[in-house]
Amino acid sequence: MKRPLFFLLATLPLAATAAEAPPTWEEHVRPILKARCFKCHSDDEQKADLNLQTLAATLKGGGSGDVLKKGRPNSSLLMQSIEHADGVEKMPPKSAKMPEEEIELIRQWILAGLPEKSGEAASATNPFVFHPVAQGVRPENPAMPAGLPKESPSEARLNPVTALAASPWAPLVATGGHGTIRFFHTQTREPLGTAPFPEGAPQVLRFSRDGALLLAAGGKPVQSGKAALYDVTTGKRLAVFGDETDTVLAADFSPDGKRLALGGPGKTVKVFHTETGELAYKIAKHTDWITALEFSPDGNRLATADRSGGLHVWESADGGIFLSLSEHKESVSSIAWRPDGKVLASASEDGSVILWNTGDGFPLKTLKDIHTPKPVGKHYGKLRGGVLSLAWTAEGQLLTTGRDQTARAWDSTGGRIGACDPLPSLPSRVTGTAEGKLAVIGDAAGRLHWWSRASQP
Repeated sequence: MKRPLFFLLATLPLAATAAEAPPTWEEHVRPILKARCFKCHSDDEQKADLNLQTLAATLKGGGSGDVLKKGRPNSSLLMQSIEHADGVEKMPPKSAKMPEEEIELIRQWILAGLPEKSGEAASATNPFVFHPVAQGVRPENPAMPAGLPKESPSEARLNPVTALAASPWAPLVATGGHGTIRFFHTQTREPLGTAPFPEGAPQVLRFSRDGALLLAAGGKPVQSGKAALYDVTTGKRLAVFGDETDTVLAADFSPDGKRLALGGPGKTVKVFHTETGELAYKIAKHTDWITALEFSPDGNRLATADRSGGLHVWESADGGIFLSLSEHKESVSSIAWRPDGKVLASASEDGSVILWNTGDGFPLKTLKDIHTPKPVGKHYGKLRGGVLSLAWTAEGQLLTTGRDQTARAWDSTGGRIGACDPLPSLPSRVTGTAEGKLAVIGDAAGRLHWWSRASQP
């Protein structure tokens, strides 16, 4: 009898619902401001030099500068004021906040790009259409482990799945647990062997573009951290990078294999030349732990994120800043470039996923509260609904996991597709596979779940 390591999950397709037209200035926002704010901010009186009577006047801002940032409600002073955020002048002053439904309507208007009329709203929220792109040339014989040592039942402890990656070409998935990298066949679900990671727990696993190499990075908290490259076939360790005083939480190597980036509690991103092992440059802009990073599909950009919600895109050649994407309120748990490089997805403990236009930094779409757990019995306060991980598939679908103990699938523009049955434990990682329509989910109990999405549209 096989050891109960895996669960086959049934797919629960969800019909995609047509998105409602976003709110506009003329039809929705101006009537609210007229009722709540014109007494102090109109053509007749402009407290703080702010006039909200027309969209043009509102966009000019006031004495404190701009009050609206297109697509970024959390960074918009107007939004902060009506939400009565700390450190800003409250609107309306000396009274209760606006009704929550009015606040949310203004938030959605800002997210939609500040459309003035309904016709503009449709074009402002239309994200890029995804067209499949070739992810390199498929090797004649994709790398598979051969002759790797296998664990006996007594050695195989179910440690939390701290890292997960799928080969881009072979029916192969790698998982990280304490001190070990495990390989599994995605068609037979059978274990194929292990490779040691003596530094501690791998927090990151990444296959190379041709699937022949595996990057593993991690370590021991408050002690040490490293990143290492492995030969997938033999399990042999080929190179080691970094000598950190804390565990590595984020790492990736460029598509051409020439650069390797890592980061963690040290708040600094380090980029190495893989051929020599020498440090190429550092990025020290982050003010909190580096929680996620990834090179763009063409290798020209490097996206990095931190525990305070900071998210930046850099020129990968020299670390020059390209975009600063400030919108998440809490830690960014995961980031991933869509395979065509036109969209960057970011997931956060604030419960949201944002799809960013990587050309201008404009948020194309924000998915809010998509993994909020359902109340069970008596409870107090709002249930935490953080998004824990995400990954794009080669077909352009987005996979997410969260604190509602499910995995969900979305189309290339953030449209809802489906969800798996609730898992028995918190899902820590998710990835698509080379076969397509198959996702692998790792959980906090050390189990792998195989989710077939073949029946989804």
